[in-house]
Amino acid sequence: MPEPARPSTMRAVVARRYGTAEVVEIDDIAVPTPGPTDVLIEVAASSLNALDWHFLTGTPYLIRPTSGLRRPTGRVTPGADVCGTVVAIGEKVDKYAVGDVVFGECEGGGCAPYLVTGEDNVVLVPDGVSTKAVAATPVAGLTALQGLRTEADLRPGEEVLINGAAGGVGTFAVQIAKAMDARVTAVCSARNVDMVRSLGADTVVAYDEEDFVPGGPRFDVMLDNVGNRSPIECRSVLKADGRYVAISGPKENRWFGPVGHIARAWFTFRRSSQSFHQFTASPNHDDLTFLGELLADGRLEPEIDRVIGLDDVAAGLAEIGTGHTRAKIVVTLT
Repeated sequence: MPEPARPSTMRAVVARRYGTAEVVEIDDIAVPTPGPTDVLIEVAASSLNALDWHFLTGTPYLIRPTSGLRRPTGRVTPGADVCGTVVAIGEKVDKYAVGDVVFGECEGGGCAPYLVTGEDNVVLVPDGVSTKAVAATPVAGLTALQGLRTEADLRPGEEVLINGAAGGVGTFAVQIAKAMDARVTAVCSARNVDMVRSLGADTVVAYDEEDFVPGGPRFDVMLDNVGNRSPIECRSVLKADGRYVAISGPKENRWFGPVGHIARAWFTFRRSSQSFHQFTASPNHDDLTFLGELLADGRLEPEIDRVIGLDDVAAGLAEIGTGHTRAKIVVTLT
């Protein structure tokens, strides 16, 4: 299929300096050109993640040596999640052709009509799966999947505690753990109990009404999206061979973010029969394919709080920054 004609510029969400929602603007920028192993995607939808907020604000400052010390290296366009149609390919690309509909995780740029990413960062969208569903999935879905399957080695029949079950990663983790035949105890606020229960959690604990810590060792895995309990408390709820997986932690200061919490957890678990795991999720072709299979057979259905356009991205990012976002915010471009 020949490459379709496309414009030379596009209307995109951009930030040229660090800050919060006030630095976000919509401006005309050049449509990117794919490199030898890249695909150019006409974006149908993206979604917002905490990752976007960190790069927008340049916090914790620990990230700035690579993202830019005083201001971002280049402009920031949010949207690491992407779903869209391949409209051009580099000369070395052999996985995809023009016209393929794909989804995956890129380095940002989803809040724009076109973006370039490596061919290994995307997979084909399964038949029958909606654009909004796949756009909501990559970053949060990969984080939940890799946390449970790769890091925790979750096994059928095991008991898993998901702390922070109502956010982007948490809503995926509940469903993925159930798809892996685990028994799920989910922790969220009282206002989100019904939503989290509808995702399949066997037990839901409202943290503002009940404390999940008392009761002694009873979980094989704790997936922690919040980091609001001490490492000693987290150890206390785990069985002797339990695995503690830290997805995030308290934003203790603008310099180091959750590093202090992670360091304390490592120290607490270092001589224990229980294990500590901390990681950063990354695009993985096999994992994305597996998520697509879960979407296609109905075992995974992203919980979407709302759908917005480019004009509302700044407000969406501000909400992400509060740390209390419910489920996913999807951004549509078509």
